[in-house]
Amino acid sequence: MKKIYHLKTCNTCQRIIKEIQPTPDFVLQGIKEEAITVKQLEEMHALAGSYEALFSKRAKLYKEMDLKNQELGELDYKQYILEHYTFLKRPVIIVEDQIFIGNSAKTVAAAKEAIS
Repeated sequence: MKKIYHLKTCNTCQRIIKEIQPTPDFVLQGIKEEAITVKQLEEMHALAGSYEALFSKRAKLYKEMDLKNQELGELDYKQYILEHYTFLKRPVIIVEDQIFIGNSAKTVAAAKEAIS
């Protein structure tokens, strides 16, 4: 599977997609327009190893809901990601059995390497 979960309105996501130059066989899913399904999230979890790795602690709602002062478990992370797209750390790039989560330079470089 070759897929990129991203936010179409996010300049960082757009810059990364442009930089890594995904091949035409990639599926790009705008997570605001097409919500993540339970099955998709479970596939990401299987590759990432945890829901926390997929969870964005930079999301505006994370601060607004005061989640940093709560003890969150794996099922909490899963539920929040399914409830609102902003809780997914973006972009999530899947290349066969590898997953690249987030926008750090190291992650982007590794994704680019896996694609080429």
